[in-house]
Amino acid sequence: MFKLSSNLVIIPTYNERENVGKIIDTVLSLPALFHILIVDDGSPDGTAEVVREKQRQYPGLVHLMERKGKLGLGTAYIVGFRWGLEYGYDYIFEMDCDFSHNPKDLVRMLAAIENGADVVVGSRYVKGGKCVNWPADRKILSYGASLYVRMITWMWVKDPTAGFVGYRREVLETIDLDKIKFIGYAFQIEMKFAAKCLGYKIKEIPITFTDRIEGESKMSKGIVKEAVWGVLQMKWISFNEGFRRRERWGFLSKKEASQRSL
Repeated sequence: MFKLSSNLVIIPTYNERENVGKIIDTVLSLPALFHILIVDDGSPDGTAEVVREKQRQYPGLVHLMERKGKLGLGTAYIVGFRWGLEYGYDYIFEMDCDFSHNPKDLVRMLAAIENGADVVVGSRYVKGGKCVNWPADRKILSYGASLYVRMITWMWVKDPTAGFVGYRREVLETIDLDKIKFIGYAFQIEMKFAAKCLGYKIKEIPITFTDRIEGESKMSKGIVKEAVWGVLQMKWISFNEGFRRRERWGFLSKKEASQRSL
């Protein structure tokens, strides 16, 4: 049994032993209360053991889902979304473990949702946003991808590949998560595009994105290729199938969820 906050942060991990304890400490030191769900894909470096130590330090605030093998970022968030909905959280956030996203920005993102946004995006490309420690080729690739996405989808979001995002639970209940197929950067685009197609209000707030200091980047050519073709596929889906769930799941009420434990 654990006491619920209204706010959940989902953090996928793979070989993040150097970062995961620090990110948990930082999130739980914020003036707003967030619970944390770590979704670990069988990290061989002992990431999950660090999380278990933090569970003992912060009982009821840190939760761990362990999966066998590296199954992908998108699937990690999907299982995290389902878990957060089942346990009655109102606002569900996603962020990286490597401090490229500053946990302190969670407070501003929460305020944006509480003030009317359905989806809030920590954006590098709105006024006041920026990238730090990125090589020029990575900046060109990222910004070029953003322009490409906007051209194909007609979605005004300036940072569609951003991975620092918060959702109202109603958004995640309405999107048919079974139709979200991509696992890399295309997953981030697909979720925002689905929310936009369903008429939800997306708000971008400026953040400073800092390239990871410790650990290894998960970027690959396959992820980039998925994003390029994925945008075309999701546009096709929007014309032919849509992203709305036909029947809302029978999610637990907060009272029911509070009586269950992970």
